Amino acid sequence: MKISVRFDHGTLLWQDLDPAAIPAEFLSRIRYDERSRSYRSRGCDYAELMLGLMAHGIRVEDQARAFPELNLCLTEPLTPRPHQQAAFSAWRKNAFRGVAALPTGAGKTILAVMAIEYLRRPALVLVPTIDLLQQWTGVLEKFFGMEVGMLGGGEHRVLPLTVSTYDSAVLQMEFIGDRFGLLVADECHHLPGPVYRMAAAMALAPYRLGLSATPEMEEERNAVMADLLGPVVCRVDIGELEGKYLSPYRTERIAVKLDPDEAEEYRRNRGIYTDFLRTNGLQFRNSADWGRFLGLCARRAEGKRVLQAFFAQRRIARGGRGKFRMVWNLLQRHAGERVLVFTADNSAAYQLGREFALPVITHHTGARERKEFLEGFREGIYPVLVTSKVLNEGVDVPAAGVGIVLSGSGSVREHVQRLGRILRPAPGKEQAVLYELISAGTSEEGVSERGRDQRAYRRKEGERRC
Repeated sequence: MKISVRFDHGTLLWQDLDPAAIPAEFLSRIRYDERSRSYRSRGCDYAELMLGLMAHGIRVEDQARAFPELNLCLTEPLTPRPHQQAAFSAWRKNAFRGVAALPTGAGKTILAVMAIEYLRRPALVLVPTIDLLQQWTGVLEKFFGMEVGMLGGGEHRVLPLTVSTYDSAVLQMEFIGDRFGLLVADECHHLPGPVYRMAAAMALAPYRLGLSATPEMEEERNAVMADLLGPVVCRVDIGELEGKYLSPYRTERIAVKLDPDEAEEYRRNRGIYTDFLRTNGLQFRNSADWGRFLGLCARRAEGKRVLQAFFAQRRIARGGRGKFRMVWNLLQRHAGERVLVFTADNSAAYQLGREFALPVITHHTGARERKEFLEGFREGIYPVLVTSKVLNEGVDVPAAGVGIVLSGSGSVREHVQRLGRILRPAPGKEQAVLYELISAGTSEEGVSERGRDQRAYRRKEGERRC
């Protein structure tokens, strides 16, 4: 039996296929398409189906693959560190598929360079932000001495080595998904999202590498990531690299009292909110409960008042006046050092900027202004930079040695990402410090405990699992 397969808008189109002759384990991935009266499968199933069918003696004429071998050579010397070599070896042993969980600053881009150089196949790197798009492009051009394509940020150049934002990849993969043998997903915890997963599903790439400092997700998203990239093949903790390849660090949690009028307003609004939760049996065990809460607020007569109370008590806990005074005290304590201040929302970030005359970066900040602030921060022109969530990941700021978290979420990922912003080594950097400001006697205390439930905060001895 001989069949053929070709790439068709992000899917594999199987021709001359007799389903009766296909083993059931593979037929489950091939579906009959009533619209085109043909058999199709996901683009990402290319490697498994091709190898599996041929192993069963079924000849397949491959008209799908459009990626050749590349004549690549490194133009910059590359000596991988032990943890990078361990992660690369683990990925190779898993048939060049899988996720490497390495801390921020541990050199995840170098791992991708090693993979590209070893496989010598066209490679597509997916990134979540424009900053990372530019950083990755610079790294690949530096190590391979060739022009690198870009998709996103106003650029549309597809070359054998290309970097794309996740958003652009979703739009373009149906047209370019057959042109790459290696798919690298940076900050791959974004990939299992309902939209972004389509980019990986439509790509043929038989070789896949996921990179993230925090790949842990709920069960359904973990399953999606394992399906599209492979399992976590290596995990390196911050503790193993601290003092060697990452800056030594300490974390300090500071409880800050609300001013008396703020405390009274907080208690009043908190009571309205929690009474409503108790009356309606809501406990916020998962994200679905938040949707139920909003639905009840929309239907109940007192719903508007309850929702206003919820936002009021959260605003007070996140941005009490005492926290602003503490930020000023910490800035004076670390005068002359490079400091990043993180907030949970834009309004608090802009308020800090106004009160202390500090540059602020949020998702509203224009590209030119953002670049100016980041370059000024690196050079010391702006020793302090305030941001909401946009600098949680994807920005290389090795000069930062102090982080101040004014407010945040209970997400472990966010806590680890913010810690990672200050861990990159730099000349003269002896120890990084991350301050977390908590409004005493408020719900922030529980939120902080949930977010700090990670090895980097518990300060246990580092461990590598590859």
